[in-house]
Amino acid sequence: MTEKGPSTRTSSLGRMSREHFGAVNTPVYRASTMLFPDMESLKTGKAPYTYGRRGTPTTRSFEEAISELEGAARTVTVPSGLNAIATAILSVCGAGDHILVVDSCYEPTRHFCDRTLKRFGVETGYYAPTDDITPLLRPNTRAVFCESPGSLTFEVQDIPAIAAAAHAHGASVLVDNTWATPVFFQPLRHGVDLSIQAATKYVGGHADVMLGYVAANQSHAARLAETHGNMGLYASGDDCFLGLRGLRTLPLRLARHQATGIALAEWLAARPEVVQVMHPALPEDPGHALWKRDFSGACGLFGLELKPAPEKAVAAMLDGLCHFGMGFSWGGFESLIIPAHIRRTARPFPANGPILRIHAGLEDVADLIADLEKGFVRLKEAT
Repeated sequence: MTEKGPSTRTSSLGRMSREHFGAVNTPVYRASTMLFPDMESLKTGKAPYTYGRRGTPTTRSFEEAISELEGAARTVTVPSGLNAIATAILSVCGAGDHILVVDSCYEPTRHFCDRTLKRFGVETGYYAPTDDITPLLRPNTRAVFCESPGSLTFEVQDIPAIAAAAHAHGASVLVDNTWATPVFFQPLRHGVDLSIQAATKYVGGHADVMLGYVAANQSHAARLAETHGNMGLYASGDDCFLGLRGLRTLPLRLARHQATGIALAEWLAARPEVVQVMHPALPEDPGHALWKRDFSGACGLFGLELKPAPEKAVAAMLDGLCHFGMGFSWGGFESLIIPAHIRRTARPFPANGPILRIHAGLEDVADLIADLEKGFVRLKEAT
């Protein structure tokens, strides 16, 4: 049977209409106590729902939809993307273990590893996005953490090659796939064990929900579910409902984010104020070949390096923008821009000028370009 297209799948997955009087979407369940029909089901725990923290019809709808989309054996939901990262790592690492983390990771991932994991007796090492990880693997390396494309600089990793090297060593492979979402990249199909998503971003899509999930392959499903349950983690019915709502239009929105992002990236690449644009969908990007091989699309998030300019000039450029807000999230309908401060351990990132991160929202691209054009005028005047 031919696999259905992404829009068909996201429109239909996780729907439980027959169980809810024909409602198209599973309603919001706010529940803690669940009643068992008899002593036998109470004793064995063999009931569809046993306790609110262990799942409700709303969370089940969302998790089942994600599992289908990811090709996963099990998905667990958590209150945020960072919590998804922490849960995934803690499900495979313990005291005395070593985890190898890509140097281009989301900065809070680095903070969690360097501070909290260290207190738990887990050692963290870092590798550059294009490194061969084999020489860096230690006898106690239990996991390799990837993020592709990487935060702020958008280097693309060779995930199948990394997975092969890690598995040959007996280590698990984790990927933060928030940039691509499972619509544009399916990590588990490329050898990954745990696929991580900050559903706050594109899955939610409307800048109004905090949500994360981890999707596991068969070999990692039981350990993930155990860790999730033992830590008392839970995403509310309201948040999972909003995640489902966002999921229904995810491919449609991503197509618009992609088109606008590429248009902005191409326009910016021709600007005299710009040294480089970091967007893997551009043919001149160093990661383009890998992106084209493994991904079916690009989202609206990318970076750029400006020619050297004083901070006051960059502030003048950004402070006067009308259609770009300044905020740390992304993936919603709104366009965003922030200055990016890159921290590396394995190898410095080569940049001399200020780095900006742009999220292309759903506004008209002509308006966004006009806004940036005026910003460059202010940048020049303040330099």
